[in-house]
Amino acid sequence: MTLFSFLLQATAATNPIMGFLPLLVIVGIFYVLVFMPMQRQKKQQAQMLKDLQNGSVVLTTGGLVGTIVSINNDDTLILRVKPDNIKLQVARSAVSGLVTEEKKT
Repeated sequence: MTLFSFLLQATAATNPIMGFLPLLVIVGIFYVLVFMPMQRQKKQQAQMLKDLQNGSVVLTTGGLVGTIVSINNDDTLILRVKPDNIKLQVARSAVSGLVTEEKKT
């Protein structure tokens, strides 16, 4: 038996699944580090949009900060924007987050 035929038999005896195992581990790590946080953030954003109510101070994707005056049935909001108390109608999906008032000490 030659060395070459011995190496062929040794490589044929290995499990083919072991070749895919590193790839599966990389895909699993990628899913845990990237896709799970994105899904969690998407759920939090949807919950925040659902829980909007009159009087909430919000920040829109365009950078406007305003107070919700009313919420319409067609998923639009009426915002009062300072300093002139201008009222604007924006889509609910244009809200990027709530503005929290920090207490001054």
